[in-house]
Amino acid sequence: MIRLLICDDHAVVRSGLSMLLNGKYQIEVVGEASEGDEAIALAVQVKPHVVLMDLSMPHGKDGLTASAELKKLMPDVQILILTMHDDEQYLFQAIKAGASGYILKNAPHEELVGAIQAVAAGEAYLYPSATKKLMSQFMNQHSHTPADDEIFNQLSEREREVLGWLAKGYANKEIAQHLFISVKTVEAHKSNLMEKLGLKTRPELIKFALQKGLLHFEDE
Repeated sequence: MIRLLICDDHAVVRSGLSMLLNGKYQIEVVGEASEGDEAIALAVQVKPHVVLMDLSMPHGKDGLTASAELKKLMPDVQILILTMHDDEQYLFQAIKAGASGYILKNAPHEELVGAIQAVAAGEAYLYPSATKKLMSQFMNQHSHTPADDEIFNQLSEREREVLGWLAKGYANKEIAQHLFISVKTVEAHKSNLMEKLGLKTRPELIKFALQKGLLHFEDE
């Protein structure tokens, strides 16, 4: 079961999410908080796998500050931002604060469940337009070097395929199904990629894959 802590300043939202998720989809709601400090204190007590965190909580500590503090205190907890703000500045700040995912409140409940499951499994989750915004930001801020080309040329064809799928946000199991290989093989390729490229985070991986032309998105 995925142990989930919900943090939102609206009691109706917390209650609705709890009714929607608790005891379903292998999710157990282990606590509810109305602001950031309460969420941090409660997380220490109930030890959730995932914290579903609202950004704007005017009557207490905001979600960004709480996320950053919680990640320092409990590095293994995964934070999924649930917000009404479809704004790239909030997105970038959430990632910097240590969030593993970012989803809008108007998303279908199936998408929310998938996002919770993804971050609980150690994957990152961004809704499609957020992914495009993130990659656009990296395009504008970063350029590759000849050393990048040399490293990229050392990757095998399979490693390049796995890199592309990872950068698009697919989970290891989904990549394994697409490429007809085992999950363990995907994990091995991922580990080798991170070591060869000297990368530590998914945003860095997205940046590198984008520079190498490995990401292609259909127009919505």
